[in-house]
Amino acid sequence: MLLTVNSHNPQPRLISKVVELLKDGCVIAYPTDTFYGIGCDIMNKKAIERVYQLKNRDKNEPFSFICSDLKHISEYAKVSNFAYRNMKRVLPGPFTLILPGSKMVPKIMLTKRKTAGIRVPDNNIVLAIARELGHPVLSTSASDSNGAVFSDPSLIHDHFATLLDAVIDGGAVPNVASSVVSLIDDVPEIIRYGAGDVSVFE
Repeated sequence: MLLTVNSHNPQPRLISKVVELLKDGCVIAYPTDTFYGIGCDIMNKKAIERVYQLKNRDKNEPFSFICSDLKHISEYAKVSNFAYRNMKRVLPGPFTLILPGSKMVPKIMLTKRKTAGIRVPDNNIVLAIARELGHPVLSTSASDSNGAVFSDPSLIHDHFATLLDAVIDGGAVPNVASSVVSLIDDVPEIIRYGAGDVSVFE
């Protein structure tokens, strides 16, 4: 199923339709402010396992997830004043922030150190989905087995075919990876340089 959603004003009817799919354990592709992402409701273990299979990924490498805003992050991560101040400066934006996960996060979504990669992308569609779902949305790039990332939603739809339950066409995306920054122990560490200005953390 290929759904065309307005990236500036996402149609509530279509957002609700996508949220119903996620609640039913479906796996979808959606636009972000970096790549097109593939994901599901992080509270649905079977759906998460489907994403692991689809990406042929080791279970010891947890996926990051998308929250709708800073308040939403504070439910799923332990956020210090330092982390909050820094997040407020860069979110929504093309950053994946590594934070200690809270008890709300399923174990499958945490590293051995009990940390999680969290995003609040500057994209109205996926934020509206996470907001209405009430849970974070798992996030991994829509890429093929060689790691090449798809930028065209119709190609994603054709490539993954029955492996995805829905693909949201939200138009063009920058197709650049997010910057990954750890805020563990209030010591910013830039793990990957990508989109977004990381100088605020240096």
